[in-house]
Amino acid sequence: MLGIYIHVPFCEKVCDYCDFRVMPSCSPGLFREYVDLLVCEMEGFARANPGVLESAETLYLGGGTPSLLPGDCLVRVFETLRGLGVGVSRLREVTMEFNPESCNESTVALARECGVGRFSLGLQSFRSEILERIGRRHSVEVGLRALELLCSQRGIEVNGDLMFNLPGQSVEQFLGDLDRLADFPLNHVSFYGLTVAGRTRLGHRIARGELSVDENLYGEMYLRGVDLLGEKGFERYEVSNFCRAGKRSVHNKNYWDRGEYIGFGPGAHSYFRGLRFNAPEIYPRWREFVRDGMPQSRLSQDALTPDDIWTERVWLSMRQSTGLDLEKLRAEGIEIKEASYMKWLQDGCLEQVGGTLRLVGRGWLLMDSVVTDVLNGYIPN
Repeated sequence: MLGIYIHVPFCEKVCDYCDFRVMPSCSPGLFREYVDLLVCEMEGFARANPGVLESAETLYLGGGTPSLLPGDCLVRVFETLRGLGVGVSRLREVTMEFNPESCNESTVALARECGVGRFSLGLQSFRSEILERIGRRHSVEVGLRALELLCSQRGIEVNGDLMFNLPGQSVEQFLGDLDRLADFPLNHVSFYGLTVAGRTRLGHRIARGELSVDENLYGEMYLRGVDLLGEKGFERYEVSNFCRAGKRSVHNKNYWDRGEYIGFGPGAHSYFRGLRFNAPEIYPRWREFVRDGMPQSRLSQDALTPDDIWTERVWLSMRQSTGLDLEKLRAEGIEIKEASYMKWLQDGCLEQVGGTLRLVGRGWLLMDSVVTDVLNGYIPN
């Protein structure tokens, strides 16, 4: 399977916790320059790889804030894709990320006209003091209006994003947010624990002692959140992603299943024909890269060895509820010593059903340690 990812590197305001390469901008001129460059990048890839984009099955516009793009810019992106043979209407899934402050009737209608059928809304919290603490631009009321608008639409799928273990956030506050979100008529929920990056505004405030995060609450928030969503009819199919039956994100699952994907935009990552690569992340350098004809020498590239591939397979399989298929690995000549993960089975962090290893209970919190032990159990041929 092949997916296409388009990175839109703009936000009205960069959130205090954000460590992504995004720019605080609402400049129409910059937006149009970006789309000119993006079109050039997509057309260049299509010329160098005839017919590849035509085989895509999913499309994802992420950021940043794709919903900030002016209407003519968004239309041009989709028209370019269609011109390159990407049949948007026949794709299995077309997703676009929205922030509440740019989610309104006109932006949603335009996205739907372009072919978007799945909307991912970044809410993070339903508590005003927490939104202010982490530097979110939208209010609780704006977030709720955006959610209500999306959930009132027929014929689309909606994902709601929350964060947990935020500064000053209690377990009950997070569970209250999650309960409120899950009561909306949507089929997919994602929640992510805060990672404090030192170079962010939030990281600096925590380093100065102005704010603090209680890491002791992380595990309880996560496990109780999983239980709450289970009671609401959502299944966990990946460590941070939950859906009603049959409503998994096709595009994101392709990443975890090691499918191929092509990324366009500053720093967007690709995995194609055994090579992982990405263009420059910083916008001016990406602009220069595109204008200079996208020389391969300026890509960050990583050609995977057989060991790299099987290591990725273990990590990506274990973060999914389907788990790691030991029988399939064995058929390919890869053997893992049972002793390497036996303690996790005995501690109730892993279960083995037939030839499949799966995380259970607190194992999801200890995934890094569990997977490291599994990898250390590799028996060379």
